[in-house]
Amino acid sequence: MRTESTDTLLPCAARDPQSGPEAPAAARPARREGGLVRASLGFAAISLLGFGLAYAAATASLGGLLFPEQAAGSLIQRDGKIVGSAWVGQPFAGDTYFHSRPSAARHDPMAMAGSNQARSNPDARQRIAEATAAVAARESVPPEAVPGDLVTQSGSGVDPHISPAAAEIQVARVARARGLAPERVRAAVAAHTEAAQFGVLGAPRVHVLQLNLALDTMRP
Repeated sequence: MRTESTDTLLPCAARDPQSGPEAPAAARPARREGGLVRASLGFAAISLLGFGLAYAAATASLGGLLFPEQAAGSLIQRDGKIVGSAWVGQPFAGDTYFHSRPSAARHDPMAMAGSNQARSNPDARQRIAEATAAVAARESVPPEAVPGDLVTQSGSGVDPHISPAAAEIQVARVARARGLAPERVRAAVAAHTEAAQFGVLGAPRVHVLQLNLALDTMRP
């Protein structure tokens, strides 16, 4: 007796004759890796353009609109010429000017830094001792009367301020050199003394550059 086979042929999946042969299984991971690379490069480009360019441009523009003076560097001008910045100290020499703090960076804003020397460092102790003796001789005061900020370097190297005490011991020298009454010089110091921020942050301080510019306008 003849029996019929129960085996059936499964239909083959229809293929587009123009699609070419199906890629082997080994090539599929390579395609997935290529997609991941493209996605990573796209995300990197978006991050670079979005956060590195667009965000920086937006914040710079907003800062310029809200705080134009600060965004421009808080520049100080005299007779149409830029003479400095409110946030960058300058060295002054001669008896007619108030002197700034010493600077490990030579008051260069592109090299802002302190000395990184502790008070126990022998070199720092020698430097402070020599600076104290020099300031005491210049201002005709005993060494123990020299304020610390006139012989120590600030952390930034561009501190534009000195303490009221550091300004006070220089009043007599500046007044004598300019032929001004000490009271007028003290009044100029008081006019350029900034109070603690919000009344609690920091300490009163004297802006050296603005004080010296004001002195240049005074006549005996």
